[in-house]
Amino acid sequence: MKRFIYLFFILLLNVPLATWAAGGLKLFKADNSDIQYIGRIDFTNPQAPRIWAPGVYITAKFKGSHCEILLNDEAGGSNHNYLEIIIDNKNPYRIKLTDKTNVINVPDGLSDGEHTLVICKDTESNIGYIDFIGLRCEQLLPPPAKPKRKIEYFGDSITSGTGMDLSAIPCGQGQWYDQHNAYMSYGAQTSRNLDAQWQLTALAGVGLVHSCCDMNVLLPQIYDKVFLRNDTIPWNFKTYQPDVVTICIGQNDGPTQDSTVFCSTYVNFIKALRQHYPKADIVCLTSPMGDATLTPVLKRYLTAITGSINAGGDKRVYKYFFSRQYHNGCGGHPDLAEHKLIADELTAYIKQLKGW
Repeated sequence: MKRFIYLFFILLLNVPLATWAAGGLKLFKADNSDIQYIGRIDFTNPQAPRIWAPGVYITAKFKGSHCEILLNDEAGGSNHNYLEIIIDNKNPYRIKLTDKTNVINVPDGLSDGEHTLVICKDTESNIGYIDFIGLRCEQLLPPPAKPKRKIEYFGDSITSGTGMDLSAIPCGQGQWYDQHNAYMSYGAQTSRNLDAQWQLTALAGVGLVHSCCDMNVLLPQIYDKVFLRNDTIPWNFKTYQPDVVTICIGQNDGPTQDSTVFCSTYVNFIKALRQHYPKADIVCLTSPMGDATLTPVLKRYLTAITGSINAGGDKRVYKYFFSRQYHNGCGGHPDLAEHKLIADELTAYIKQLKGW
């Protein structure tokens, strides 16, 4: 009998604590090779990769009817990040993180088979980071192959998905980030329309030569960083070489900026991007929320900017003017429905440009 009890405890000690404590589920840490990451992420600690940027997403495939997501939220408490969760590419749903340490259960009712999971950060870098710790599930499987096409979207609050999702909290209620939804932003939707990866290098309030809201950074200053808001942690451009780059900037600069300063800064920004992305098509966009005063100014500027770049020998820089103003969300931003329309416009243009 003593020998039986001894063997039982030996077996018990060989079971991982996370497995024993989680009802038979196994813990798969963040550095597991079957967990797929896309976006600007700080991997200084590979077992807790840190994510600030909106739209960064994690993909995994698991077996079983249950899965738990483990992550920490810097903003948990007085502020809060939002995530988008997608199971089997169906019915994305948005959740609010409320604690520093979080265990998120995927919905009940899954079959005891194979499922894909996507976790996307909906909120911006100035809300705070999340640290992804891992997954608990029955079995982790190799993830689906990444799409071969890649697009990167540079911009401000419009590109990051600010003020667009009124499904839970109306404008003027809650906090300003309660309506953020990077997963449903025009860039992410455009990429999904085109079967492409996406990366949103965007920060609310940022401008090209003038940022709003007492912000002390500009897009040409932070475009090469992981933590955009703080202008810190250099980004390794070799890890993500997009086929198409879009630039949507100027809303926060406004229509009264010095034209020479604005245009020359924009040209230099394109040249800096070209050093990192020698093969990408670069598309300069008007602001989707631009009004009757700003939009004509941006059209003039972008015509001059792209013309100058093309005349200098770079023929892979283009311009696209959105067909109308989109401004039914909070603070004059596009709302969910309008982000789809913006994505439809941009999808059609990129299809024509690339032949996709």
